[in-house]
Amino acid sequence: MDVSFLCFISSTCLVVLTLLASFLYQFLRWQLVYAYHLFWAFLYDSSKRKSGASHRYDAFISYNVDDEAWVYQEMLPALEGEQGWRLCLHHRDFQPGQPIVDNITDAIYGSRKTICVITRRYLQSEWCSREIQMASFRLFDEQKDVLVLLFLEDIPAHQLSPYYRMRKLVKKRTYLSWPQAGQHTGVFWQNVGRALETGDTLTETNDLLTPRLAPESRD
Repeated sequence: MDVSFLCFISSTCLVVLTLLASFLYQFLRWQLVYAYHLFWAFLYDSSKRKSGASHRYDAFISYNVDDEAWVYQEMLPALEGEQGWRLCLHHRDFQPGQPIVDNITDAIYGSRKTICVITRRYLQSEWCSREIQMASFRLFDEQKDVLVLLFLEDIPAHQLSPYYRMRKLVKKRTYLSWPQAGQHTGVFWQNVGRALETGDTLTETNDLLTPRLAPESRD
């Protein structure tokens, strides 16, 4: 066989593989990373089901670091201090030295539910996006009521358009709104507690999770 022909074939394959790798990295790298994390989450879920492990926490709190003050000043005193729920927070309860993805997976599957504290900064955060994606995967995989959406800011529906998964969840599920709670924060935290008390049955909407955003903002 002609050596020059072999060199031509080898170099052509190398160029094609290089172009393909560059394309995947440029346009599909986050989708591939997401698929990788979901695959490990699936394996984690399967092994957990076989072992019959129980949940360590009542809820994992997914939030952006810029909203940490609100979580510690408002949420923890109400849910842990007054109502006695066991919450998992990444700055406090993640295992040191363990990869952050493993910590996220352990926190989501080691808790009965996941509460996502959503703000504009939350939507722009890569790690927060991974947390809600993994929690959404668990929701659709187990078909259980394991996800609670808590909006810390009023975010118009058109601003959720780039976040397809979030918009889809908002359209299907009722959620809590901190700005609409106003002065009635006690009622708001009672509703959060009732959301944590609900069973595993998955429903499209849940009247316990109120109040909602105005209907026109959901279009």
